[in-house]
Amino acid sequence: MELTPVLRSEWLKIRTLRSLPGTLLALFAATTAFSAIAGVSDTSDPGFDPLFTALSGVVPGQIAAVSFGAMAVSSEFRSGALRLSLAAVPRRGRWFVAKAAVIVVPTLLVGWATALAALLVGRAGLGPAADRLGTGEQVRGVMGCGVYLMLMALFAAGLAALLRSGTATLSLLIPFILVVSFVIGDATGTVADFLPDKAGQLVIRGTYEGSSLGPWSGLAVTALWTVAALLAGAWSLRRRDA
Repeated sequence: MELTPVLRSEWLKIRTLRSLPGTLLALFAATTAFSAIAGVSDTSDPGFDPLFTALSGVVPGQIAAVSFGAMAVSSEFRSGALRLSLAAVPRRGRWFVAKAAVIVVPTLLVGWATALAALLVGRAGLGPAADRLGTGEQVRGVMGCGVYLMLMALFAAGLAALLRSGTATLSLLIPFILVVSFVIGDATGTVADFLPDKAGQLVIRGTYEGSSLGPWSGLAVTALWTVAALLAGAWSLRRRDA
């Protein structure tokens, strides 16, 4: 079976499951709102990072991207939907590739639009401090931010395929991203640089002294975590009954 019809089928599922477009809208709204709030922060601190401040809405906003990836896959494990999908596409690997592809495209596009909007509202709040932002780092921040959000959505998708539950996936990832990652970072120092969220977020920082990674190498670490999660999800899909 060719891949194109499978992609069309999976894209139709994304469009018609109302909660999925809603999470992408939440990604845009939450990220820009938090960036607008952060933009009016105190800029007198010598260690102030205007790029990260302008794009800091990504930290809470990424929960929506994670939810999108998790729900796009976990919806298949409710009410026997996966059996119907695999009856139409017996080659499980091909089906999983199509599912990943229809997660990649909307999250990447919405991620780029969200990052640009967040940067603009963040800059507006920063006032004169925004003049410290260079063109190159702003472009890197916006482009890298979109890629980061896409990778986190795929990371959640891989875990959802492995755990076969959106609830279990979000119960694991949300506390990790919002709480555990910060605690581990404070306790372990540079080890935290290699956590999937901490590593990827270096791409939205203007300064990253003290880290063993740079913006693009950090994003590569997040990509490795994502590949590992997808491979684990694909292994589970192949080995376990639908």
